[in-house]
Amino acid sequence: MKRYLGILLLAVVAIAVSPARAEGNAADVTDMQALRTAVRADKKAYVASVMKLTDDEAKKFWPAYDAYQRTLDMTTRAKNVTLEGVIAQDKPVSDPYAKQIAKDLIAAEETEVKARRTLYNRLIKAVPPKKALRYLQLEAKIRAVQAYDIAQAIPLVK
Repeated sequence: MKRYLGILLLAVVAIAVSPARAEGNAADVTDMQALRTAVRADKKAYVASVMKLTDDEAKKFWPAYDAYQRTLDMTTRAKNVTLEGVIAQDKPVSDPYAKQIAKDLIAAEETEVKARRTLYNRLIKAVPPKKALRYLQLEAKIRAVQAYDIAQAIPLVK
């Protein structure tokens, strides 16, 4: 069962990576630099502009969004602590330390996957399925930009 949920989540993420096909300029998030700029300015306002939620949808959507963002903040902090250890190493890392780094990063990613499942379960009850998917796509794009920025800055271990 968990395997099928994982496959379903992977399919949702794969769909999320494809260009958003929503109406209006705010919903066309194919310009990743513009997305990066908008998210840095005010992520929540940007999400609101893309989602175009009704008042009833917003009452249910924003608590789910906020809970998910809190989990993302927690996992991001955990990854940052781990990656700071990699950056601080100006010499080759030992095998045991490399194993621990990998375990810590995977644990953070697993926490994010679990949070996305919870988010999806809440969204599907809060908004129409297309809007739920739109948000999952948008969040995947935002996370991809952030992951790219991190990957660009972090050296490979020696």
